[in-house]
Formats: sequence, C-alpha cells, structure tokens
Amino acid sequence: MSDTSSEPRRTVGVRDVAALAGVSRQTVSRVLNDHPDVAPETQERVRAAMTELGYRINNAARALGTRRSRTLGVLASDALQYGPSRSIAALEASARDAGYWVSAAFADAGDAAAVVAAVDHLVAQGVEGIVVVAPHARTLAVLDDLRIDVPVITLHSAGQGARGLSVDQAAGARLAVAALADAGHTRIAHLAGPADWLEAESRADGFAAELAARGLDAGPVIEGDWSAGSGYAAVAAVRSSGVTAVFAANDQMALGLLGGLHEAGLSVPGDISVVGFDDIPDAAYYWPQLTTVRQDFDELARRAVAAVIGGVATEALAPVAPELIARASVAPPR
Repeated sequence: MSDTSSEPRRTVGVRDVAALAGVSRQTVSRVLNDHPDVAPETQERVRAAMTELGYRINNAARALGTRRSRTLGVLASDALQYGPSRSIAALEASARDAGYWVSAAFADAGDAAAVVAAVDHLVAQGVEGIVVVAPHARTLAVLDDLRIDVPVITLHSAGQGARGLSVDQAAGARLAVAALADAGHTRIAHLAGPADWLEAESRADGFAAELAARGLDAGPVIEGDWSAGSGYAAVAAVRSSGVTAVFAANDQMALGLLGGLHEAGLSVPGDISVVGFDDIPDAAYYWPQLTTVRQDFDELARRAVAAVIGGVATEALAPVAPELIARASVAPPR
C-alpha cells in the first residue's frame, strides 16, 4: 500500500458542495453571496455541507463574478499610539461581524506619496470601502486631493471633514475639566498631546472652553508627546505653575505624571488631582486608580464599518459620546 499522506489534497469546490447538499451550483453561489431568494432550510443544508467538506470561500474568485470582494481597506498613518491601534483592532472585529475581511496598509502621514501609494494599493485589491485612521491634518489634506471611487471614512480626525467619524474629543475634555472643577479646583493645568495631532488640538480646545464656561482663568498648557516620559518630564512645570489639578490628554502621560509627582514627594490626589483620557486597560491599576475619559472604540468602529458598506451619510452620524470614569485620582484641593 502506498503512503498518500504527502500527496496534495484536492481543493474543495462549489461542485462538491452542491453535490453533498443536493442542490445546484447556482444555489450554492446564491448562498455564498447572501442572496435573499434561498429558503432558510436550503441555506442551512448548503452551509452544513461547506463545513463538512472544509470549503473555503475564495474572495478573489467571488469578486470576479459579483464585483464584491467582501473586503474593506484600512489605511493607518499612525498605529503606534493606543487610540489608533485600538481602533484598528476594533475595525477588524466589526468587519468580521459584518461578513467582511480587512486589508491594511500603513503610510507615514508626512509622506504624501506614501499615503497616495497606500490608497492605490487598497483600491487595486478591490476593497469595497476604506477606513482611514488619520490623526494628522496632513493625511486629510492628501485625501482631499484624491479621487477615490469607493466610500471613505476617516477616524481619529476629531470629526474634521465631511467624512470624519469620531468620539467627541472636546466634549471628553470638558468632562475631565468639569470633574476637577466640581471637586473645587480653580487652578487647572493641561498636559497636552503633540500639536500636530487633531485630537490633541480638540482636547485642548475643550479644556479651554470648559474653564471659560465656568468663569475660571485660563490654565497653563504644557505640551507632551503622548508618552509616559513626557508626563514625568512635566512635573517641574506643574509644580512651578501653582496649579492644584492637571488634565492629561492621555493616560500614558498621566502615568508618567503620577510617578514624577510621587518621586517629588507630592501625593495624588492629596496635593494634586489628575484626570487622564482614553481609559486604557491599565488605568484602573495605576496608583492611585486613574479618573479618566473613556472612548468607545468598538462603537466608533461599528459605525465606520456600517457607513462604508451601507452607504450611510456620514453627515447624519453624530460623534460618539465619551464617558467620564471616576476613580481615586481626584479629590478637593487642600
């Protein structure tokens, strides 16, 4: 008897599925393409046959016949920070739930040619829509100059542009400042993100707007770079400013600030209260546990996927509301 274990296994095709399910190949094709005119029991029989045979859908082949690839493109110009990386993961999960796959391309936001090449790459793959994780204004500027023949949605663009979906960044910043002001703080500083990030700009705007709405003096703004190191380095400026509270534009900078204040002999929230932004998974385990603003990245991704595959007018989609998560890093000033 010859050993056939190393022989290549024949690819299971539509003909095999049709034979096992007792239907025509056209019926199998209709099930594959979610055609409504197939009886539920027939769909169930066809899908059971696919499972039994180990049939795998070939999106490229299906696209040739239906002009639908069941694939969405994701273009990321910065995927290293928590927000963008979390959104990319959420987009993949939301697309999968909708019966789609994701093809990703990455490009430096400062390199216009790279952004154009990434878009061309995704379009050439036959994606049915593109979600751009675009935290920088220069990425939006490149997109505005392109003619793209599939729906395009941008995330992390602070809602700028007609196709932008976002968590309301300014509203989130106002929640953070309100939590500090409601605790009795009147001298509040802002540890801001990098100036070239759209969301950092919106959070700084929200910080200033909430202070003004409450009749409080404009607080000092200390620029960081999203890293815990920049939060740690901001301690000297915070101490010299005489503030009793700080709104940090992300949780990593808040972490560095907490560490630096402790090293300087100051307690949080006894001497200085701190609020962050993002509610990263570790925020509940900082010492003290960090009061922060939560962004619902899963809802943002769900809306983005629905928009690109369903043709939802982006103008009709309101920003996702942020949520304040109150923990132990805020107390009344001494």
